[in-house]
Amino acid sequence: MTSDTLALVGAAGGVGTTRLTLECATLLARDGRDVAVLDAAYGTQGLADRTEGRIDPDMTQLCLTDSPIEEGLIDRDLEAAGRLAVCPAHAPFERLARAKTPEAAEAFEDRIAEAARAVDFVIADTPPLAANQAVAAATATDRTAIVCDGVRAAGAIPRTEDRLADIGVDEATTVLTRTDDSANADVAVPAFTTDGLAVETDSDARRAIADVLEATLDVTVTLPDDAGLRSKLLG
Repeated sequence: MTSDTLALVGAAGGVGTTRLTLECATLLARDGRDVAVLDAAYGTQGLADRTEGRIDPDMTQLCLTDSPIEEGLIDRDLEAAGRLAVCPAHAPFERLARAKTPEAAEAFEDRIAEAARAVDFVIADTPPLAANQAVAAATATDRTAIVCDGVRAAGAIPRTEDRLADIGVDEATTVLTRTDDSANADVAVPAFTTDGLAVETDSDARRAIADVLEATLDVTVTLPDDAGLRSKLLG
């Protein structure tokens, strides 16, 4: 099975990278694609906060052992034609430290490749490029996107572009969050108005995330409104 892999790299902390990752993955699953989300944001562990149930093994354990990636993938309960499975980081400090070594980062790269053989898309929730596993996520994926809110974009995006260039990533899409002004980016996503996944209930959010998927993965998804219009035209 062929796969596209994407690192969504936060240009700073708190810009909404984890939320954007889940929104993108959910819309892909709703469109019938199988998606795996791998967590490289070890410091915040935000994906774990958004995941119900037991997390064992977590992403850090998978990078320190030989357990197959499937053992760490937790399926999200969605009414979707595709599969959405996440592998959060949820670990004590001692294991976090071991999971940030160069050897563990190489294992993270291997986990991306392993997941890519099983699903259509792999998205890595990636923090600012200041740790080995974040570098691994950005260099091991086929595509990279920089995520930043509109307030910090002027300084944070160029800084992240420089860091990506330092590790050999010369092309990256830019995604602005919490704004509808995309003048200084490839695509913008207005602030979400719900605490839950916006693409489940908000047609405007679905359109915005569809634009992100087209810009970052060159993928076009069929939105519910599009399906209804198509059926009317064909009927």
